[in-house]
Amino acid sequence: MNIEELREYCISKKGVTESFPFDEVTLVFKVSGKMFALTDLVDALSVNLKCDPEKAIALREEYPSVLPGYHMNKQHWNTVLIDGSISDNLIKEWIDHSYDLVVKSLTKKQQQELL
Repeated sequence: MNIEELREYCISKKGVTESFPFDEVTLVFKVSGKMFALTDLVDALSVNLKCDPEKAIALREEYPSVLPGYHMNKQHWNTVLIDGSISDNLIKEWIDHSYDLVVKSLTKKQQQELL
């Protein structure tokens, strides 16, 4: 997976916006104003994804390329190094999981707007 594929997959999800709220190199993807993924456009390709806390720990134990979320709440975020050691399909599943966690945290009205 490269940055273009990552970006295309994230923005294809319902209600997603992208922006550079921190600096000109950190691309952030949000659904209804809440962040579910972010990536650095300069350094080695990686993506920070929200994750269920128990699953986050399990993924870190199973995959050397999954680390505690860089500059994030390490209980709820993982940094996934996109170095070819994890399949694109699995990364997409984790993006879906992150997106779904954020959508579940939205109000019922916001959730309805995404249908």
